[in-house]
Amino acid sequence: MGEIFAGRYELVDPIGRGGVGAVWRAWDHRRRRYVAAKVLQQSDAHTLLRFVREQALRIDHPHVLAPASWAADDDKVLFTMDLVHGGSLAHLIGDYGPLPPRMVCALMDQLLAGLTAVHAEGVVHRDIKPANILLEATGTGRPHLRLSDFGIAMRKGEPRLTETNYVVGTPGYFAPEQMLGSEPDFPADLFAAGLVALSLITGAKPDTEALVRRFMDHGGIPNAPEDVPEPLWQVLASLLHPDPDARFRTATGARKALLAAADLLPEVTLEDEVVEVFDHIGPLPSGFGPDGPLRGTPGGDTTGRTGVTAAEATGTTGTTGGQGTDAVPAPLSGTGSFHLAPPEPSVPPLPSTPPPFAPPTAPPPSTPPCGTVPAPPTTPPRTPPPTPAAPAPMPRYEPTATARPEPSATRPYTAGQPPLPGQPPPTGGVGVPAVPPPAGPVRKPGPPPKVAIPVLIVALLCIAIGVWSLLAG
Repeated sequence: MGEIFAGRYELVDPIGRGGVGAVWRAWDHRRRRYVAAKVLQQSDAHTLLRFVREQALRIDHPHVLAPASWAADDDKVLFTMDLVHGGSLAHLIGDYGPLPPRMVCALMDQLLAGLTAVHAEGVVHRDIKPANILLEATGTGRPHLRLSDFGIAMRKGEPRLTETNYVVGTPGYFAPEQMLGSEPDFPADLFAAGLVALSLITGAKPDTEALVRRFMDHGGIPNAPEDVPEPLWQVLASLLHPDPDARFRTATGARKALLAAADLLPEVTLEDEVVEVFDHIGPLPSGFGPDGPLRGTPGGDTTGRTGVTAAEATGTTGTTGGQGTDAVPAPLSGTGSFHLAPPEPSVPPLPSTPPPFAPPTAPPPSTPPCGTVPAPPTTPPRTPPPTPAAPAPMPRYEPTATARPEPSATRPYTAGQPPLPGQPPPTGGVGVPAVPPPAGPVRKPGPPPKVAIPVLIVALLCIAIGVWSLLAG
């Protein structure tokens, strides 16, 4: 499984590499989704300062991919952003070469919309190029780009982290004033955006020096290059002018001019190649699925299991004899995402009617109620259902965990059954203790002999006197 940062971000696989760090696909265990995580490779103070600046940006715009959160773990730091699957404009140019002019206008409109939001926060990007403009995997539908990589971006007025007359950025996308050491400003970003548009429509990286010389030799806006429509060139020339004062001052102004130029472009025909923006990241590695890791949890078991069952936590499993044995981990299912329930114990089901039993050698005067069967010697005593004449036995519900369930708070009955003669009374039963049946009719004791004899004598005398009186009369 991948390394977990701060108990939250699990690195899955590398998907890119930047100037100061590698970009990984990571699983966010808190938000339960995949994100892109940029892991810092260096730990010097200069790089850390740039990292702090980049992760501090919070620009919420559909065409801007700014950092969303960050985490640190020992000597490593990372920040995360949304995961974008469609590659970059550099991939798109490499796959298709020159793009249709109308598609270029749609992409540039989105780029300028994102730059408008960035500049509104007072931030100068300073590294606009095709590789830093990512695309959602929209297939043959309308493209959706997002401006990313704010590693060298800075707010206007903030102190520079580089020495004077030292230029940062990507060679070939510098504005002329940057090469002269001027302070970063918004027109420099617009110049780089014009170069991006030119690379999209020509299918190759522009020669910035030759382009600047062409403007200087002409003394104004030169003729449109080959394969660049004239309406679109008029907008691009106002972005690519060597003099920053002759360019558009804001991205909003350039966007309005671009939309007007797009209306003058020819319609798309069936002969134009269909451009598809497909997934460039690829499938997830083994052990991960669309809903996250298939095995293991952060801070838990990383050996390929989702957790610990109740029986594993107590070290025992349920058996028919009620004794504990060593816990055996339940096997993983075919998907590897959860444990299967343990097999049911081999205990015969309860019969619908009580089975017959052999009569005892010395039966008592009264036969105990039928339906009471002594428990087998190898299993705990089982009590029959309250209504033996029911047509079917009550269903047995087995727990999904291997541990024995807690006793229920209520019982199906409260009175026990009398035991059979010669059998020990059952233990562990539920209800009141069993009472043996009476042996015969109940007889009350008579008076003691000392009282009974005189009473009998007196009674006999009375009888004799009565008989004598009758005879004498």
